[in-house]
Amino acid sequence: MLTIEELSVFCKKKGIVFPTAEIYGGLSGFFDYGPIGVELKNNIKQHWWRRFVKQREDVVGIDGAIITNPKVWQASGHVECFEDILVEDTKTKERYRADQLVEDALKIRADSLNAEDLWKLIEENKIDSPKGNPLSKPRQFNLMFRTHVGPAESDTSTSYLRPETAQLIFTNFKLVQETARMKLPFGIAQIGKAFRNEISPRDFLFRSREFEQMEIEYFFDGEKESAPKAEATFLFLSREAQKKSQKASQISVSQLKRLSKLHAYWLVQAYQWYVDIGINSKKLRIREHTEDELSHYASATFDIEYEFPIGWKEIHGSAHRGTFDLSQHEKSAKVQLRSFDEESKTNILPTVIEPSWGVDRALLAVLCDAFDDDKKRGNIVLKIHPSIAPIQVGVFPLVKNKPDVVKVAQKVAEKLRMFTLQYDESGSIGRRYARADELGIPLCVTIDFQSLDDNAVTIRNRDTTEQVRVKIDDLQEKITSIFEKWKA
Repeated sequence: MLTIEELSVFCKKKGIVFPTAEIYGGLSGFFDYGPIGVELKNNIKQHWWRRFVKQREDVVGIDGAIITNPKVWQASGHVECFEDILVEDTKTKERYRADQLVEDALKIRADSLNAEDLWKLIEENKIDSPKGNPLSKPRQFNLMFRTHVGPAESDTSTSYLRPETAQLIFTNFKLVQETARMKLPFGIAQIGKAFRNEISPRDFLFRSREFEQMEIEYFFDGEKESAPKAEATFLFLSREAQKKSQKASQISVSQLKRLSKLHAYWLVQAYQWYVDIGINSKKLRIREHTEDELSHYASATFDIEYEFPIGWKEIHGSAHRGTFDLSQHEKSAKVQLRSFDEESKTNILPTVIEPSWGVDRALLAVLCDAFDDDKKRGNIVLKIHPSIAPIQVGVFPLVKNKPDVVKVAQKVAEKLRMFTLQYDESGSIGRRYARADELGIPLCVTIDFQSLDDNAVTIRNRDTTEQVRVKIDDLQEKITSIFEKWKA
């Protein structure tokens, strides 16, 4: 079975993800994306943006600043509440997240427990640090990265790298509504970096200190909530099931409690997006937040989780934020952040549903799901969906020492430039197919000696290894047709 460590090694070897500045020993919780990884990551973001912004009339986008006025984070509650619970190895002084040590030792979910409850479990079960030493009492640790703006460092110059992308959407709400001439209900979307000074980053890309989010804040009149009908069936883990240590069960979205119409609609939209980029629905589930783990701003939150090698972990959060954020910024900035309703002639403080996707976690789920150690072929096959594949088509001349064959192959490559392409003439054709499999290339086009006579080439399917002969003149249309069938 694939481990997260094996995936990390594979990603480095194939140019997907590297430890940052590895020649200097790297930096824990930070990663660089290589030639294949950056294409996959960009394709994921572009697919999401096309689906949720470009193809919708009720969502527009922004790109907010990474560093903003620190009063934003005071009003949002991040300065006061954005914390994890830290414990320290009393001998080595190394620091760890208390809930993670408890989870690892007792195999229970502990991320919603407070410092007192965690310390009780640590004492009762004699939990030591990973080095085998006693632990200090838990204490709170704020996760925001501090920085200073301007030439002088002082209390007045202190600011923060943003820990989430949502707040810039809220502070820009009125400007966006007025300039884009939007009426409720409508959404504001953003893709961007966020930073959290994790106590102990781990599990490769899953828990890092720099990451990227794809997020929508959807604003509506809480008194007039309506939504298109949402239909889906999925694995669901309710609050009650978690309290009784029961497993998830198959359920339809219409059966869910504590879920408003718009909340249900956006949860289904998010779930379907993961399925549409090729993630196996059997490895996806919805988990409802228990009462004691809800964020300070949320009345209800539902996570979409993926079954990673490290267990079921969150890749999407869907929160009902109510009017918390806009009301907080109204009070703090002393400005009105309301929407005028023509029908009632009143100013409405919009209610908000927030669907939030992690880019890096989506990429990690795609890689885990696509990874197939094919013993018959003797190599890894990355079965990435063609809609987000880093390279869509490989073009291979059968041999590189025959100028006529190479010339035809180069012409074929030029003909297929509307697809993301790799031209490879190095090594045996079998080795090139194996390399293509490992990079997730869905289709390979091989030009051979026969191509000189019949003006045709061979298309090889990555997943099935089936090969079909196609005229060069029909090649573009044939490949498009294959991708369309794949999509269906």
